[in-house]
Parts: sequence; C-alpha cells; structure tokens
Amino acid sequence: MQTVETKSVPKHLRKYTAEQHYEHYTAINHAVWRYVMRQNHNLLKDTAHEAYTDGLKASSISIDKIPNVDEMNESLAPSGWGAATIDGFIPGVAFFEFQAQGILPVVNEIRKLENILYTPAPDIIHEAAGHAPILADPEYSAFVKRFGEIGMKAIATKEEHDHFEAVRNYSNLLEKGNATEEEINQAKQEVDECEAKITELSEAQIVGRFYWWTVEFGLVGDLDDPKIYGAGLLSSVGEGSNALSDEVEKMPFDMDAVINTGFDITKPQPHLFVCKDFKQLLNAAEEFAKTMSFMKGGTESLEKAVRSANTATAVFSSGLQVTGVFTELLKDDQGEAIYLKTNGETALAASDQQLENHGTDVHADGFGAPIGQITGLEKPLEDLSDDELKNIGVQIGNDTELNFENGIQVNGKVTDLVRHHEKLVLISLEDCTVTKGDQALFKPEWGTFDLAVGTEITSVYAGAADGENYYNVDEAQKTPIPEKTQVKLNELYARLRSIRDNGSNNLVADLQPIHEQLKEDHPKDWLLRLEMVELLSELADTDLKQTLLDELNKLKRENEEFNTLIERGLSIV
Repeated sequence: MQTVETKSVPKHLRKYTAEQHYEHYTAINHAVWRYVMRQNHNLLKDTAHEAYTDGLKASSISIDKIPNVDEMNESLAPSGWGAATIDGFIPGVAFFEFQAQGILPVVNEIRKLENILYTPAPDIIHEAAGHAPILADPEYSAFVKRFGEIGMKAIATKEEHDHFEAVRNYSNLLEKGNATEEEINQAKQEVDECEAKITELSEAQIVGRFYWWTVEFGLVGDLDDPKIYGAGLLSSVGEGSNALSDEVEKMPFDMDAVINTGFDITKPQPHLFVCKDFKQLLNAAEEFAKTMSFMKGGTESLEKAVRSANTATAVFSSGLQVTGVFTELLKDDQGEAIYLKTNGETALAASDQQLENHGTDVHADGFGAPIGQITGLEKPLEDLSDDELKNIGVQIGNDTELNFENGIQVNGKVTDLVRHHEKLVLISLEDCTVTKGDQALFKPEWGTFDLAVGTEITSVYAGAADGENYYNVDEAQKTPIPEKTQVKLNELYARLRSIRDNGSNNLVADLQPIHEQLKEDHPKDWLLRLEMVELLSELADTDLKQTLLDELNKLKRENEEFNTLIERGLSIV
C-alpha cells in the first residue's frame, strides 16, 4: 500500500502553532465536545452536505472525545490536507496561507461549559468539527485551497491590523476567564476605538465577507432545499438548527451581493447565500481575484501597501519582488508612482525565492527604487541582452548614467548584474547618486545602491515573497499547560465517563454516589445530570432518573439558556 506523506508546517508559520497538551483536556472538556457533537450530528445527518458525515470519520473526528490534531493530520493526508494546532486568533494573512498550503489551522482550546452555545474566541469545536469534515469533497477542497492563495495576498489597512490585535486581546480575556472587570472593559473600549477608526473597505475586509458567507455560513444546492456546508453552521448548536428554517432568508449566491454584505458575528445571521455547487464558488473566487492588487499592480495598489503599514510585496515587470514595509511613494504630475520606499528590514526575491545576498541583513534599513522606462530605449531595460547593455554603458566595472523618462537620474559604478529567467532584475552600483531634480533620493555614503529593474509594478500583495527567509521566527509557541480548575466537579465527570466507557454491573448503584455529591456541591450543573439521564435511559424507570429529570426541569426554569440546552439534550435522549 502506498503511504501518503503528511503535511508539515513551513518554518515561518510555526510561530503561530502551539502544543495541544491533549492529556490536559478535562472530562468536562470532553463532555462539552460530546454534547455539541451529539446535537450537531443528530441535526446534520439529514441537513448537511453529504460529504460531512463521511468526512467526520475520514478526519479522525469522534463524537465522543476531542480529536487529537496529530491524528487528524495523518487522517487528512489522503485528501491532500493536514492539520496544525494554533493558539487562538492569528492574522488573516497567516490563516489563509495555512489553507493555501493545505493545512487546517485548529485552535487547541475548547469553549467552557458556560460558553457552550457561543464562544467569543475560536475553539477546537468550530475548527475541527466545522471545517475538517467537508474538506473530503474534492471540489470544495480545491475552492478552499485556492481561496487561501487569494486571501493570503489581501491587503488590510493599518487600522484593521490594530483592530485585529484589539479583538484578539479582548476575546482571549473573555474566554480565559481570569481577567478583572476593569481589564475587560478597557479591552472592549480599545476594540470600539480601533473599530471607529476603520473608514474604508479594504481588500482584507472584502475577502473576510466572501469567506464568511461561504466557508463559514454557506449553503449549497437548491434554493428551496439547500444543504449546509459552512463551518459556522456545522459547529454551532444554535445556528445549525435554525439555518434552514423560514426565519432565515435564503438568497442565491452572487459575488457582488456577497462582497457588499456585511455581517455581525455576535448575532444570528438573518440571511444566508445558497450556491449551486462548489464549482460556482471557485469561479467566483477567480473573478474576485482579478479585482485585487496582486492581479492589478500599479500606483493604486502601492498606495494600499503604504496604508497597511505592514509587510507587503511589490513585483516589478522584470519579476523582481521587493518585500518590506512600504512607507512612501514619489509621484509624477499625473499622480503615478515613480519611486517607492520601504522602511526597515527589506528583502529582494524572484519567483518567490530570495536573491542571494539580498536578504533582510543586507537591506536592514530599508530600500528605494525608481519605477519607469529609461530615456532613449526602444524596449524595457529588463529585456536588454548583455551586448545591448554594453551599448548603453551598463557593464560591470563601468561608470554609467541612467536617465528615466520620469526625470529620475542614476549615476554610479556598476558592480553586479543579476538576471532571473533571462530578464535583468537588479543592477548594483557603488559611488551612486539617485536624484529627481534637486531632490536626493540616494547618496554615495549610504553604500551600494541596488537598482530594481522594471518599467512598472505588476503586482502588490500582503506578506512576503519568500516567507521562509524573510520571517526569522520558526519555533512553535510554548503554550502554557492549562490550569486545573473545578477539580472536584471534573472528578465526577471522569467517573461518569469511566462508567460509560467500561460499563457497569449495577448502574444505579454506581451513579448514586455521583449524584449525591453533585447535588451537594454543584446544584446548577446541568450537563452531568443530562449525561446521567442518558445512561439511565435504557433502563426501566428508576427513582434516580426521575430525580435527575426533576432537577433538570428546575434548572430549565432558572434561565432561558439552561432551558434551551436541556431541552435539546433531552430531545436526543
């Protein structure tokens, strides 16, 4: 039998990964997983896309226990996918690059019992049970990978980057539960302040909408009788059951409608989009990609990179890729960019491979480059042969002068010529001056000037051309081992789980002491009572089962959420 190679995380993405600490999931954690999965499986066996149920088994996802992500990674290999554990929110560029690589990023944490209906932070139920199973469908898998390739290039504004960090901090404080009320209020205020500063619709936001209304909350098939494929629906106790009701408007998938429709993550979705099939999604993604900076290039795209104030890459017509934080553009009278500048660590690459001796150590203080055609040349500089270069004085060891049609002048001694795929991509010059009229753009005392060759910018995108070399961090996060909480209650859950797994010669007798301790110390815990009723359901009516049902009915009257959770649990029992 031919073995299938498992996915490994590229080193520059490892900083977003974390240890799962599988052995430290508690019996309560597994019970939360089991409750949600039983609810969803009972509902989704008839309403989810047909790949979902088969995909659960194929991806090593059990209804009864939290999945081991290493096992998931092996099980997903035959479908061309893998899985890696991450710690909470990660930047959109990184998230989509994981998917482009065919790696499903899975958050290692699971929602607390009190957040079982909705968690303010990503968790393993959503990532593993929602996203992984449906990847068994080849057409859907192809769409998600391609969308990852598109999404990782989407440029966000600085304000969005700041908002992301604020949201990540706020959600982590809420979910981890050890923050003071003052800290939570302050974090929420920071989220609101950052959100108020977002005034334009960026590529990243549009990508986020596309992803939300498809991968997260999409329906597929006939408009009058669709199936669920979105992970947000496949992993939600509430929204999955409500998605196909008449309360939620079903609209035919349309790319323009999708990217022009915002969403609120804190509320149930009032409408959902229904695609005909997954091929329609892939075609729409390709059409949408044509509107993005990585396909268009030019001044407008460079301006987006400047506004992002984060790592981006500009590609010259020669194929040279400049990766860094773009800070400034010099423009001509028509408003077209004729010179670009980066600040701080910059790297040069071609075909996504860093050029030798042109990494961030060499260009640690930034980079500048003119854009445009050389005066008097009939064809672009990048297309000249060595003989043609000699004819205009561009030869190693020669002093040369290059005058751009936009008025920029470059004077210096040629020390190196770099070609890639027969195109000239770089000219290195010593004792070099670069000027635009009276403005000095580069001075000889600044060192070697590496002239980026290219008449125009053909592509601009978020992130690095060669991430493996540009980003230095390659170690997984040292995630702290979760603290032991609710120890006594967890012991009761563990005892019940042992009875379920191993059987019992006298079920009532074994459950009775668990119930006594539960009644005395944990009067408001509904899930363990529900699990005990489930175990007792195959027996004839007993006093213990009736007592548990009475206690559950009492808890139902305490609040609406208890009522919903208990009713749904009992409906399956």
